[in-house]
Amino acid sequence: MLVKILGVVDIIAALSFLMLIFGIHPFLQIILFSSGLLLMKGLFILTGDVLSVIDLFSSLMLILSIFFTLPAVLIWIPAFLLLAKGFVSFL
Repeated sequence: MLVKILGVVDIIAALSFLMLIFGIHPFLQIILFSSGLLLMKGLFILTGDVLSVIDLFSSLMLILSIFFTLPAVLIWIPAFLLLAKGFVSFL
C-alpha cells in the first residue's frame, strides 16, 4: 500500500513537470508539495536505493523551475522517469 502512495507522489510530480513543459503554470503549492515529498523520498539514497537519485534530481529541478526557466531537456527527463516509476509502482 505504501508503494502505491509513493507512486502517486511520483505521478503528481511528473504531471507538474508536464504542465511546465506545455506552458501551463502549476500552482506554487503543488510544486513545493511534490518537490518536498520527492526530497524526503530521495533521502533513502542513504540506504542504498539507486532510484532515489532520480527523486533528488527531480526535486532539485522542480525547485529550480520556480525561479528559472529550465531547458526542455532538464524537464523532459525527470518527467518521463517519474512517470515510469509511478506506473511501475501500481503493477
